[in-house]
Amino acid sequence: MKNFPLVFLFAFSLIISSCSNSSNSTDTIVTDLYPNVTAKFTGKIDLNNLANYANQTIPAYITKDNTAGNPITDKGATLGRVLFYDTNLSSNNTISCSSCHIQANAFGDIAVASDGVNGTTARHSMRLVNARFSKETKFFWDERAATLEIQTTQPIQNHTEMGFSGTSGDGSISTLIAKLQNIAYYKELFKYTYGSEEITENKMQLALAQFVRSIQSFDSKYDIGRALVATENQNFANFTAQENQGKNLFLAAPIFDTTGSRISGGVGCAACHAAPEFDIDPNTKNNGIIGVLNGTGIDITNTKAPSLRNLVKIDGTINGPMMHTGVFTSLQTVIGHYGKINLAPGNTNLDPRLAPNGFGQQLNLTATEVDALVAFLKTLSGTNVYVDKKWSSPF
Repeated sequence: MKNFPLVFLFAFSLIISSCSNSSNSTDTIVTDLYPNVTAKFTGKIDLNNLANYANQTIPAYITKDNTAGNPITDKGATLGRVLFYDTNLSSNNTISCSSCHIQANAFGDIAVASDGVNGTTARHSMRLVNARFSKETKFFWDERAATLEIQTTQPIQNHTEMGFSGTSGDGSISTLIAKLQNIAYYKELFKYTYGSEEITENKMQLALAQFVRSIQSFDSKYDIGRALVATENQNFANFTAQENQGKNLFLAAPIFDTTGSRISGGVGCAACHAAPEFDIDPNTKNNGIIGVLNGTGIDITNTKAPSLRNLVKIDGTINGPMMHTGVFTSLQTVIGHYGKINLAPGNTNLDPRLAPNGFGQQLNLTATEVDALVAFLKTLSGTNVYVDKKWSSPF
């Protein structure tokens, strides 16, 4: 290189210097381009080092997935996380998605009805853990939303819940979008995620759905045991005898006599909550709970349920009351409900699997069987979902 002109050598040295400092340069560029995000979420969100939402480990035995055309991305889920926790998405700046779906409760609520901007919710807020891992693509207890994407902005457009209904004196979703468009960190986050500052309902739906689908839990005692066997029907080496008994009861179908009374076999929970996802069967009808939270009458449209995973916390206490009415406050009472199904007048939508031979099923469970089922259901709960910072509030 001794014959190269000095000008060339100087230029070459600048290129080398630029390359050696490329990472620092990138950091500076991101900070300069998105200063409001950097300032608002310091210590919680680093745009140069996003949390891993897109490539989390999923066990090979988990095969159900309702993601469809909205794959999880780190950018999209990060935006979704901010939207999920932001009280600006309510009309009076007091309620966010996380107000009803709380990380400490496996993204459910310990209250029977959750607080909204104009009262309380009409149904109990269901847990969101593993919402992705299901054949069922419809959401809400009554499945009125065809996809998770559609579901995400419905509470926002509900007069009681978040107050942008466009009725009863509320602003509309357009009012909310105009509000968000004037928040500096949203201009930057939407540009960072989508390449444009423009905010639309569809972009919000995509990001919120990506964040919700990223909330997964596969570190339970069940998962440790399941990874060591070919099928869930084998006994798990890490289970107690009681837990294996509960698992076998859960998985095996019952045998009924002509009056709907169980005479042998298991209890058939897996017919509607199939392992290993423990999601709800898309063809499931009403489960016999037909009460309403507010007012009088009956509600027979509830056919959706969350995954049975993370029914309980790390300490074994439940993650809030169960069913759309929050009527059950222990696993024992849930099992008791299915142990003896009453054919309630007016319930024309009862799932036929709960009425063998035209009679409400009677499982005739012993105390030992109930205890075994409870022990098994507790093995479906993990620990990371309660503490992982990528699912926590960025504010």
